[in-house]
Amino acid sequence: MFNTMKRTVRQTSARTLADLIRAMDGKRAVTITYIGGDGEESVRTIEIHDIRTTSKGRIIVRAMCRMRGEMRTFHPAQIVAYTIHRMRFVLDTPASETRFTHAAETEAELISLELDRDYPDLKPLVLAA
Repeated sequence: MFNTMKRTVRQTSARTLADLIRAMDGKRAVTITYIGGDGEESVRTIEIHDIRTTSKGRIIVRAMCRMRGEMRTFHPAQIVAYTIHRMRFVLDTPASETRFTHAAETEAELISLELDRDYPDLKPLVLAA
């Protein structure tokens, strides 16, 4: 998986998304070949911090761009190729950047979120780690 250029046209969008999620979870840098809004192709190395769905159902990738040094939004459909690196994140995320509110960092948080979703009238549970 690491350091191999993958062409998105040769695989399903689910496969591309799964690879990007793995890179995010492993805090691995990803170099992407991306078609910008102006139609120009550019190469960027990014550090993915969040992958979410907008209210209109579009998947977006929120990532720190090493070239710009700031948080940017990328659309997976506009990524034409990518490479996942072994190198870890090196940029600090801006304090103003908020993660998706339902993201769980630990198993206990995930279980708590699931219980809260299914049983919203229950008092919050504190689970031991």
